[in-house]
Amino acid sequence: MPIGYLVTTALIAGFTVVALVPRRRPHLLMMISFRVGIVVSELPFLLMYYLVAATALALAQHDVASPGGWLAFGLAAAATLGLGRIAWEGLGTRSTVDRALADSLGADWQESIDPPTAARLRRRLPIASIMVGPLRFRRGDVQRIANVRYGGAGTANQLDVYRHRSHPTRSPVMIHFHGGHFDGGHKNRESRPLLYHLASEGWLCISANYRVGPTARFPDHLVDGKRVIAWVREHAERYGADPGAVFIAGSSAGGHIAAMAALTPNDPAYQPGFETADTSVSAAIILGGYYGSIDADDRPASPVAYVNSDAPPFFVTHGDRDALVPAQAAREFADRLGAESANPVVCAELHGGPHAFDLFHSLRFEAVVDAIERFAAWVNARDGLEIERRTRHN
Repeated sequence: MPIGYLVTTALIAGFTVVALVPRRRPHLLMMISFRVGIVVSELPFLLMYYLVAATALALAQHDVASPGGWLAFGLAAAATLGLGRIAWEGLGTRSTVDRALADSLGADWQESIDPPTAARLRRRLPIASIMVGPLRFRRGDVQRIANVRYGGAGTANQLDVYRHRSHPTRSPVMIHFHGGHFDGGHKNRESRPLLYHLASEGWLCISANYRVGPTARFPDHLVDGKRVIAWVREHAERYGADPGAVFIAGSSAGGHIAAMAALTPNDPAYQPGFETADTSVSAAIILGGYYGSIDADDRPASPVAYVNSDAPPFFVTHGDRDALVPAQAAREFADRLGAESANPVVCAELHGGPHAFDLFHSLRFEAVVDAIERFAAWVNARDGLEIERRTRHN
């Protein structure tokens, strides 16, 4: 009996089932669904490659002739079909985000973007990165300046700067905050495909750490988020950035920070020591965000409590197989904000998407990256911003 072949195919088959049908209770199963879902849902091709190679080896060694071998072969076939379904769902993300953009911005929303920019934004998915290099993030044309200090809390107040090596001027800025349940995480983890891609296109991208528990509590995370915005505006000219085109994004807990910062611009209560700094943003992008409350003092600590008519445009994305934060929370936040805000709220619910879907080059996240870039181009065009950017030559 081919024990190794049987065990590994059974594990992959089981993981595929968990990714397709995540569990939110009990807590142990929820965490297993969360971790397994990220790998299986966003890296299905790597698992397919292993199954094909293992099956070919088993056939070559005549290991499939036994009952155990046939069982393993059947499990491998079933797992491959399940992984194929997962990949198909990821491929459908582009149409999902396109519909969400059209629903919120209007069917002719792209007509406001100048034709050269609009043509450049119609890129094909980077199939090579998705199929064979999903864990490779660095790009030769992007410079990463690591561990720049923006505050006085040591490594918790450090950020990384991503910019094109040609140092373009008047670059729009994308600030990103990592996830980690407000008690962990690191700036060099989520959304690297987004940061490197935008930097390659001439953006200035910032990925920042912030204070986390158990020593930090609300509003410490928000204060740090606003401090990053203030730092960007203070140092924009040095890095060739446009201080009038600052976008903010976040993943999971970082989405909470991004949403709160976007909804409370220039609020001195959350800007101790830099009360007069401009912390407004052009738009907010939330990737699998958390919208509930957190441990806090007597102030509200949920983005829902701060929705208002002056909110900037929002782009909200959430996976419908998120084992940690139900997609319903994102829908309810977007509906509430959309009813109050004078600006558009785009909400894209990603079929098959897990929590933390922004870790790798995947079919799903690359489609979201393109949607974010097009959404940002619409915001800049609407705001009349003239941005000098490097023309991409590929």
